[in-house]
Order: sequence, then C-alpha cells, then structure tokens
Amino acid sequence: MSTDYTLAELAIVAASEIFRDETPEVFATLIGTLPKLAGYVAKETFLPGMMMSDGIYYLAAEPVPVGPRGDYPIKKEGRIGYERVFTLIAKGNRHAFVGPVQVDKYGQMNLSCIGDYATPKVTMLGVRGLPGNTVNNRTSMFFANHNKRALVEGEVDMVSGAGYNPARYPKGKYPRGLDHRQIVTNLCVLDFEGPNNAIRVRSLHPGVSFEEVQDNTGFDLVRPDDIPTTAAPTRQQLDIIAKWDPKNLRSYIFKDNPPGVRAS
Repeated sequence: MSTDYTLAELAIVAASEIFRDETPEVFATLIGTLPKLAGYVAKETFLPGMMMSDGIYYLAAEPVPVGPRGDYPIKKEGRIGYERVFTLIAKGNRHAFVGPVQVDKYGQMNLSCIGDYATPKVTMLGVRGLPGNTVNNRTSMFFANHNKRALVEGEVDMVSGAGYNPARYPKGKYPRGLDHRQIVTNLCVLDFEGPNNAIRVRSLHPGVSFEEVQDNTGFDLVRPDDIPTTAAPTRQQLDIIAKWDPKNLRSYIFKDNPPGVRAS
C-alpha cells in the first residue's frame, strides 16, 4: 500500500466511513472542507443515493467542488429551501457532520462561547441548529486539533448540542433521535460504542499511540483490546478527493499539511 498521501487525505477517507451504514437516500449536511470531501468520497464509492445540498438552495446531483467554483455548473436535482430542511430534520433521515469547538465525554457540543456564559472569553456562533440536529438526527464531528481544549474535562462551556448526559434529561431518558456516531481528529477516529455510549477509540492514525490520544483528551477514553490503524486511502479515493478539491484546499485542513504516515 502506498504511503504517498497526506494526513488530510487519510482523515477524509476515514471520515467517509461514518456514512457506511446509512440509509440509501440519507440527507447529509456537510459543514467544512473535510466533512464535504468525506461525504463526496462516500457518495462516489458506496452511497450513490446520498442527498446533499449545494450549500445554498438546491439538492445537488453530484458533488460540488469545494472552494471557488468558477464556471462549474451545479447539477440540480431538486430544491432544499429553509422550510424543507426543517421538515427533513424532524423526520430524522439526516446525518449532520459538524465541527464544534468543544465536546465532552457525553458528546455534548459547544460552538457558542469559550469561558463562563455570563462573561465569556470568546463569543462565537450561538447554538445555531445544533439543538434540533442532535435530538433528531445522526451526528458526527470533526476536530482538526485534538487537545484538551477541544475534548474537554467536565462539561463543555456551553451545551449547544445534546449528548448522553442523563442529568440533562427528565428521568434520565434520552431523546429518541439522539444518535452520535463518530469523531474524526488529527490523531484518531473515536466513536460512541463504549458502555453507556462512552467515547471509544475506534482507530489510530499511523504512528499515533493510544497514550498520545489519551494524554490529549480531557476525559477517559474506552480502550478496546485491539485498536486498528486507520486505513490508508486507495488510489480511487485519492482521485475522487483531487477531482472535487481542484484548488487543494485540503492542504490547509491541518497545520503544515503533514503526511498521512507520521515519520518515526
């Protein structure tokens, strides 16, 4: 297997696998360069019926290149106006792949503020659509920098998106649609398949140890007996990524665009 790929390409392909068990015509919300390219790889290889928007108004029949589109003609197969988006959210056949600034051991997400809510150090986007997303739809996350400021000790500074914290719900009963799937970072892939939805290490990127991942996480991770190495991209997958990222925006996902296999 070739090692001539970047960490971004490795993570994109790993992230495409979050859609592996999806329904044939799931509506994917892909926010950010890596989530978009991950969804594109999934659509082009094993999930051709995936529905996605052009980022503005239309359902796109094929991926829309990331970055400046130039004269690229969007191939439209329907409309996905604001009202219809909320209808899809309520029905639940949606997988939102998002990039919050914090997540905690419960999978609760924050994209609203850093620090105390009354006197925050930094204010950001507010809760946006995360409350409705997380109680109705499948949700996965991406963090470009896996550290204790992002994967935090205790609870996130402001709970923008729901998670598996029983104290937050009447009688500890989770919303029916709450379904967190995976977290992709620059170090590994995590999932929620530990006991009681605890966050577990699903795979380690080449050259990364479990100890490094745990040292950079603010809560205890579930460690399986055997942790596989994140699978390398195939030539086909790399070609798909290059096709839909002609400006090579993926080279900016991680600082200095490191190789996929860390030097020993």
